[in-house]
Amino acid sequence: MRFQILDIIPYLANPVTGRQVSPAERFDQTLELARRAERLGFDAISVGERHAGRFLSSAPSVILGAIASQTSTIRLQTGVTVLSVLDPVRVAEDYATIDQLSRGRLEITIGKGNEVAQFPLFGLEIDDQWELLADKYALLRRLWRETDVDWDATPYTRAQHATTTLPRPFAGAPRVWHGSATTLASAALAARHGDPLFSANAIQPLRNYEVLVRHYRDEFERHGHDPRFAYVGAGSGSLFIADSTAEARELYGPVYEAIVAATNVPGNNSPFRDIDHAIAEGPALVGTAEQVIEKIARFHGAFDHDLQSISLPTTLPIEQQYEILERFAAEVVPVVRREFPTTLWGEGDPYATRPAVHGATEKDAASAVSAHGRLVAAA
Repeated sequence: MRFQILDIIPYLANPVTGRQVSPAERFDQTLELARRAERLGFDAISVGERHAGRFLSSAPSVILGAIASQTSTIRLQTGVTVLSVLDPVRVAEDYATIDQLSRGRLEITIGKGNEVAQFPLFGLEIDDQWELLADKYALLRRLWRETDVDWDATPYTRAQHATTTLPRPFAGAPRVWHGSATTLASAALAARHGDPLFSANAIQPLRNYEVLVRHYRDEFERHGHDPRFAYVGAGSGSLFIADSTAEARELYGPVYEAIVAATNVPGNNSPFRDIDHAIAEGPALVGTAEQVIEKIARFHGAFDHDLQSISLPTTLPIEQQYEILERFAAEVVPVVRREFPTTLWGEGDPYATRPAVHGATEKDAASAVSAHGRLVAAA
C-alpha cells in the first residue's frame, strides 16, 4: 500500500471553540504538512480544488508550486483538478510547469467536482458536466503527448490549430487519475483510457464505492488494457487516532458532528449523522491505531486498492493534527504496507521512473522521456 495526504484546505472555525486561523496561516499549515509528510515517508501530498463553499483551494497549482520548491522526493498530486470548469490549455501549461519545477513528481486526479455551485460561477451548465469532462480530457491528453495539435471545436472546447503548450512535461505526460465519488461516469472514463481510478470513499456507504470500483475493473479489461495497471486509490473521512474508542468519540465526536451539520450541502451530502455511525459504517478513520488498520483492511477487501488517502481534522489545533499524523505514520503505515503490497510506483509500474529522474542531466531526462513514451504508448 502507498499513502497520500489530501488537504482540500477547508476554511472553517472549530465548531466547538470558535477558533479560526487566518488564510495566510492556513496556507502555511498546508506547506508545513507537505514538509512533514515527506519527512515521515508518505508517498504523496495532494491538494484539492474547490470554487464554492468554505475552502481556500481555488488555486491548487499555485500551492503545489510552493510545495514543489520546499520538497524534493514526495509526489505531488491533485484531488481533484476540476477539469469540467477549466480551460485544458491552461491546465496543460500550469501543471507541466509544476512537473518541471518538481523534476517529474507530478500526477493529477481529474473530476467534475462535487460542488454544484461551481458551474454557474464559470458560466457553465451542470447538465453538461460529464461531456465537459470527457471532451476536455481528450484535448488535455493530446496537448501533453503531442506538438502541433489540431483540434476541431466542439460544444465544450475551442478549436486548436498547430497548438504546442509550453513548458512540456518533464519526462513524458504525467499520470492522470480519475476521481469518482457518486456515479459510474468517471470510472468508465478512466477505464476507457487505461488510467487509474481514485474512489472518493468519503461521503457514501462503502458498498456504493465498491460498485464503482468493480465497474471500473470490468470496463478496464473490456477495453483491452492490462489489468495489472488498473490501480485504485481510496479516500477516507477525517483521521483521528486516540488511545481508546471512547477517548476518540469524546475528543473528536462533537467536532465531527458539528462540521457535518454545517457542511451538509447539495453535492456534498453525508448520510453519517453522528460519530458512532461514522465509525461503525462510514469511511472516517477514527479510533485506536488498531481500529484504523482494521478499517483500511476493510476498504482493501472491497477495493483491492493500492493507494490510501487520509485527511487531517483541520479545525483542530495544528499541534494536535501533527501528533495524529505522526501516530499514523508510526503505528498504522508500517502494518498496512506489509499486509497489502503493491507495484504502484515500484517495479513493474510504467510511471515509476518519472520521479527517479529528479536532478538528472538533460541527456538523462531525454532518455527517460523516450523510455517512458515506449512504456505508456498503449495507454
